[in-house]
Amino acid sequence: MKKIQIILLSAGIWAFSSCEKVLFEKDLASTDPQANFEYLWNECNEKYSYFELKNVDWEQVKIEYSQKLYPEMSEDSLFNVLGGMLKELRDDHVNLVSDFRTSFYGVEFQSRDNFDWRIIVDQYISPDYIISGPFSHNFIKNEEIGYVRLSTFSTEIKSENLDYIINRYKNTKGIILDIRENGGGAIANVFTILSRFVDSETLVYYSRIKAGPEQDNFSGISGAYVQPSTREKYLGKVVVLTDRGTYSSGSLLALASKALPNFTLLGDSTGGGLGIPNGGQLPNGWRYRFSVTQTLDLNQNPDFEAGVPADIEAQIDWNDMSKDEILEAALAEIL
Repeated sequence: MKKIQIILLSAGIWAFSSCEKVLFEKDLASTDPQANFEYLWNECNEKYSYFELKNVDWEQVKIEYSQKLYPEMSEDSLFNVLGGMLKELRDDHVNLVSDFRTSFYGVEFQSRDNFDWRIIVDQYISPDYIISGPFSHNFIKNEEIGYVRLSTFSTEIKSENLDYIINRYKNTKGIILDIRENGGGAIANVFTILSRFVDSETLVYYSRIKAGPEQDNFSGISGAYVQPSTREKYLGKVVVLTDRGTYSSGSLLALASKALPNFTLLGDSTGGGLGIPNGGQLPNGWRYRFSVTQTLDLNQNPDFEAGVPADIEAQIDWNDMSKDEILEAALAEIL
C-alpha cells in the first residue's frame, strides 16, 4: 500500500477543477447540441468513478437522452437534456454550469429533514452561544457536555478556533459535534479538526483515482492518515451528529470518525459525496464536473458513497418541537 497525504491529492484536484480553462481549437468549438451531448457523455463514460456502485447503465442513458435532441433546440432545452442526463448519476458532485443555470441532484431532499437550529438554540445552548470562526458552541446539561455546531467546511478552521473550544470543554464528560446539513467544503478542515482528537497517527480511509476508460480501471489504493496535533487535544467521548444533508467533506469526517475509538456517529446516514470532483468545459463553453475518485473504508469498500451509516440511528419527531431527539440520544450516549 502506498502511503500519501491524501489532503494534498484532494486539494490538487480541486485546484485543477477551479482553475482549468479549456481552450478549444476552432474545429472543436461548437454550439451543436449533438456535439456537446457526445462530448459530455464520453467524458463521463471514461472518467466518472461510481457507475458500478450506483448501478447506472450509462449506455442506456445515452440512448434515452440522445432522443431528446434536435438541431435548432434552444440553450435552455439543451441544458435540460444535459443536466437531466447528469442527474441520472444521483451525485451532487456532478454539475453542469452555464451563465444562466446550474444543474444539481439534491441528495438532501431524498430523505426526511432532521435538523432545526432554532430548537437547538431555544432548548439547549441559549441565544448567547459562542461563535469561534465557523463553530457555534456552548455548554449543555449543567456544563457536563460541550455542544459544537459546524455547518460548513467552506470557511477556514484556524488553530485558534480549536484551541478555544478544546480548552473550554476539556473537563466535560463528552463533546457533541453536530455536522447535520453540513454540505462540505475544504477537505483540509476535516484533518485539522480530527488532529485534535487523536494521540497517534491514525489511518482513517483509503482513496483511489479513476485511471482509464473502463469502469473498473483505477489507480492503486492510497491511505489517508490523521496526524496528531502538537497543540492541546481532547481524547474523551465525541458524538458526531449526521443526517442526509451531511455531504462531501461532512461525509469524509463521518467516515474517518469510524476509525477513531472515542468517536460515535449518531443520527441518520450521511448523503455521501465521497468522490472528489474534477471537470472541464464543453465545446459551447459550459462547464461541468463529476466525481473522479473513490473513497474506501478501512475494508477497502466503496459502498459508503451511498451514505455513511450512523452507529446509532435516531430521527427527530416533528410532532414535538420542544426537543431534538437526535441530540437527546447523544446526551444519553455520553452520560
